[in-house]
Amino acid sequence: MNILQILPSLDIGGVETGTVDLACYLVKHGHRAIAVSGGGRLVRELDRAGSRHYTLPVGKKSLFTIISMIGKLRAIIRKEDIDIVHAHSRVPALIAYFACKLSGRVLITTAHGYYKKHLLSESMGWGKRVIVASNIMAKHMMDNFGVPYDRVRLIPQGVDVSRFEFVDHSSIYSEYFTVGMISRITPLKGHADFIRAVSILNRKIPRLKALIVGDAPKEKYKESLELLVRRFGLGQVVEFVPATSDVPSIMAKLDVLVSATLTPEAFGRVIIEAQASGVPVVSTKVGGVVDIIDDGSNGLFSAPHDPKDMAEKLLLLYGDRSLGARLAAEAKRKVDKHFKSDMMMEKTIRVYEESVKAVSILVIKISAIGDVILAIPSFRAIRQRFPDAVIKVLVSLEARESLDRCPYINELIVCDFNGRHKGVKGAWILSRQLQREMFDIVIDLQNNRISHILGALSLAASRYGYDNRKLSFFLNNSVKDDAPYLDPLDHQMRVLKLCGVKNMDKTLEMWPSNSDELRADAILKEAWAFQGQMLVGINVRASPRWVSKNWPAASIAQLCDKLAKEFNVRSVLTGSSDDAAFAEAVAKMTKSKPLVTAGRTSINELAALIKRFRAYLTSDSAPMHIACAVGTPCIALFGPTDPKRHVAVLDNCTIISKEADFDCAPCYRPGCSKKVSCMKKITVEEVFTAIASHLSQKNVPVNEIPI
Repeated sequence: MNILQILPSLDIGGVETGTVDLACYLVKHGHRAIAVSGGGRLVRELDRAGSRHYTLPVGKKSLFTIISMIGKLRAIIRKEDIDIVHAHSRVPALIAYFACKLSGRVLITTAHGYYKKHLLSESMGWGKRVIVASNIMAKHMMDNFGVPYDRVRLIPQGVDVSRFEFVDHSSIYSEYFTVGMISRITPLKGHADFIRAVSILNRKIPRLKALIVGDAPKEKYKESLELLVRRFGLGQVVEFVPATSDVPSIMAKLDVLVSATLTPEAFGRVIIEAQASGVPVVSTKVGGVVDIIDDGSNGLFSAPHDPKDMAEKLLLLYGDRSLGARLAAEAKRKVDKHFKSDMMMEKTIRVYEESVKAVSILVIKISAIGDVILAIPSFRAIRQRFPDAVIKVLVSLEARESLDRCPYINELIVCDFNGRHKGVKGAWILSRQLQREMFDIVIDLQNNRISHILGALSLAASRYGYDNRKLSFFLNNSVKDDAPYLDPLDHQMRVLKLCGVKNMDKTLEMWPSNSDELRADAILKEAWAFQGQMLVGINVRASPRWVSKNWPAASIAQLCDKLAKEFNVRSVLTGSSDDAAFAEAVAKMTKSKPLVTAGRTSINELAALIKRFRAYLTSDSAPMHIACAVGTPCIALFGPTDPKRHVAVLDNCTIISKEADFDCAPCYRPGCSKKVSCMKKITVEEVFTAIASHLSQKNVPVNEIPI
């Protein structure tokens, strides 16, 4: 693999040292390592390792510079044929994100800091994988930056233990008791508290030495610390030492390392370096350090902002050298088990490999229940084409239950355009959710303006759908919508072919649960349906909007009585809660008194119920597809719509349509100026004949509800 790491600079520091160590490891193990930074003292270490470095101002917080750097980084990515860009800081991550989008490469980020919730900080959560060094950082990135759990990878930092000689400092005589801090000199690191703790120690330890090792980004802050040292009369005790890459030589001088950080940090590399050297550690209990130190076992915690508590812990180690030896020995065992650099590098490379192979797919199908059921064969075909992909489906609140227990998808993303996702604000909330998922591919099976916009706002690199003039310019892979008489699955297949799907099994499926099956049995039992009784289901109406699809109530009532008289069939009237009153009215028009279940079942309970019918009568609506999905013979009545465009599975489905008798059909009008003439033209006798052909078949399962 060709890996590019990007960070603000390569001056001495934990992040910078880790970047160099990773580059060296990559080269040693046969990969190409490229780095982009503002330069610094560690660049020559990269050169010696065989890594290539490009000097660019990628840490500069200037909008003009950031925009210009995107193009330059993109050029480097193409020139070096980069597979993965690994960003170690916020501005570089922002630049890398857009450069990767433009070049189709994978972005990995490592969150090295406990970032404040800020627009710029969000870029650290934009990687396909977000590496964190501690559990607290994982929680921070998920809670505050919305990074999904499945994109977070926990990889503790590691040290090259061969660089650090473990020494039992308690057995070595030293003229001074030396404590020290090794870190960048900034207010958050707690140097002022450390100096105050040293002033307390200075009154109790005769020969005390304190080292403050590191550079100060802001010289005025260092001057304020030097003034504090003079004020406490510690000029002969405290020594400021410039940052150095030779950390082992500093560790050799210390009796105790102090980490006085005031706010949570991602980890604490210098702590494990001390532990690898046999130096006991006193640290404030903040951030990722809790993953390293077990208080009283391999180190000691002190309270942040409490110099007195810090001094007490240091005095404890001064007075009991054997305690320091025990802490150091246990710390070394933990370092060897969890924090070796080779372990970190191996895990990082596994994340690289996983990220290159992993594909994250969003399928958009935000329409009604029936259309979502018709998309299930497409989900199955996508899974067969991408067996290891993470496949998520954007589905409407109304239709989500139809995909319960679907084995072909990993997760549903539910949209509610009448509630939370209503209007421009709601669409923005939804788009932000999609962006956090970092999809590689969007397959738009909805193909309307909203779906095309959402696909684009997801920022997926590849977006597939129909070129239908409904803002389809947001797609970057499209096919002309110029075949209007395809059935719904063949229509979807034209889009799927764009992303490599070659074949589709048109079988519809649903997956009612055991509780759904029990509910269906309970409904029938409550209505005194006896075991072995033949049941025929009738969906009384289409959706409230499509009045033109409905068969007359009087015709339904006549059919129920004719079925009861000729075959001793119990009719079951199904429908939504909106249909309940209408179904009751139909039942009152009959002599056979059919069972009314309208409004009493969920989608999957209805599927379980339809499984128990010998046949099922419905207009062009979702229950027609449910019947096909559960294998129940279906008689479908068509009027204003064209069965060629809406029936996907003809096996076991009888279509009755009077389209040929009307010049206006199919009209696709929810209402009808001719008072629904095409549906009235369908006679009770021809529907009865179609149902009778299924009732007379032998070896067909009958109602088997428990008595």
